[in-house]
Amino acid sequence: MPKTSYTVELNSEQIEHLQTLLEERGWELSVAPYAVFRAKKEKTNVTAYESGKTVVQGKGTDEFIEFILEPEILHDIVVFPDESENTPEIITPHGGIDESGKGDFFGPLVIAGVSVTAETGEKLRALGVCDSKKITSDKKIAQLAVEIKKCVGEENIAVVYFKMETYNRLYTQFGNLNRLLAWGHATVIEKLLEKNPSVPRMLSDQFADPSLIQRALMERGRQIIMEQRTKAESDIAVAAASILARDRFVQCIAALEEQTGCTLPKGAGANVKAVAAEIVRNSGADGLRRCCKNHFKTFEEVLNGC
Repeated sequence: MPKTSYTVELNSEQIEHLQTLLEERGWELSVAPYAVFRAKKEKTNVTAYESGKTVVQGKGTDEFIEFILEPEILHDIVVFPDESENTPEIITPHGGIDESGKGDFFGPLVIAGVSVTAETGEKLRALGVCDSKKITSDKKIAQLAVEIKKCVGEENIAVVYFKMETYNRLYTQFGNLNRLLAWGHATVIEKLLEKNPSVPRMLSDQFADPSLIQRALMERGRQIIMEQRTKAESDIAVAAASILARDRFVQCIAALEEQTGCTLPKGAGANVKAVAAEIVRNSGADGLRRCCKNHFKTFEEVLNGC
């Protein structure tokens, strides 16, 4: 049954990051007794208390956990007891797609696609391939990325990443992150099918309107079965794609750190703002613009503060 209530403990930095995200995404924020903030959007309410206790309520609880809390605040999976999760899916030939970096102020958006067969899927499972959010070590991510490439071959991999200038231009063009994501997913699917036209279907995590990806697909992509579902990272092909996307994102962050001379934290919390302000002091607004997602509210806040 869909969940209508969930409680989690967040630290002050996570609460600040969550507040910023919800403000950016059009949630209605208000005050409440003993709370840092209360937010409401459609059928979902979120209250973050000064103690750290954060309560999600309403019919949109599942979606809030899946699309905001897990990937952008906790960077981990919220696990609910479910016996079905202990039963591995039967692997048939298909492709999976996932992205990394969409909730991070610094760094690019990376989207990866991987196609598997029954044989390579089982090999990936044996290697320990799983959703990248469950892996906290960048070194482990890099090791698994190498193993994934060896296992499935370059003809079954497609990775697209948007450097900051390109990302910011595309975001202005699309005017909406979900439309940009859908276009990016469709681009990766097309590249994957160009390498391996025999892929019968593609699976991705569901975000926003499921028809966005379908509409963005081009000639090759329209000829396959396109599936979207929540928690798609449990699928071995999607999990492999999530690792490749995360690995490329980490590489890009390392290059930006060398360029800026700063360690670039993930997310969009207070530590991110402090580093962003340092970049502005050292390299000006253009220096910050070249290494971050300009549509984040953090960008304007830092520039105004400096």
